[in-house]
Amino acid sequence: MSHQVTVSEAAARPTVVVAATTTWREFPAVWPGLLDEVWGCLRAAGIDRGCRNVMLYLDDVPNVEVGVALDRPGPLTGRVTASALPAGPVATTVHRGSYAGLGAAHQAVADWCAAHDRTPAGPRWEVYGPHHDDPAEVWTEVHWLLHHMG
Repeated sequence: MSHQVTVSEAAARPTVVVAATTTWREFPAVWPGLLDEVWGCLRAAGIDRGCRNVMLYLDDVPNVEVGVALDRPGPLTGRVTASALPAGPVATTVHRGSYAGLGAAHQAVADWCAAHDRTPAGPRWEVYGPHHDDPAEVWTEVHWLLHHMG
């Protein structure tokens, strides 16, 4: 699949997340529980839809924040905290199809950065479209924060 990469200026987007330090090998088994914690907190506050799932990778350790984009306040419990997706210049692509292909989308952004002499700042994140049982209907935004030019 070919991924078109665009650059834009992103505003900070409020999120509600559980933060964790993990390994890339462990992450696939860890993130569902983190997301379940966030949704449990939201459901207890009467919020059961309208929030897009997000995964923010702060670095390559990875230190991660898993949760949802949420632009309204709500009571937070347990390990669930308020945070935000970063603001600044971002390189973005949209991946369509199975989540198994997200690595190719990230690689496309990395390749674009190298080809256009843009330096990633470190944080990168995924914003998921609505759930769909048909993988062909699934889409995910992949964003990489860039260093400012000049």
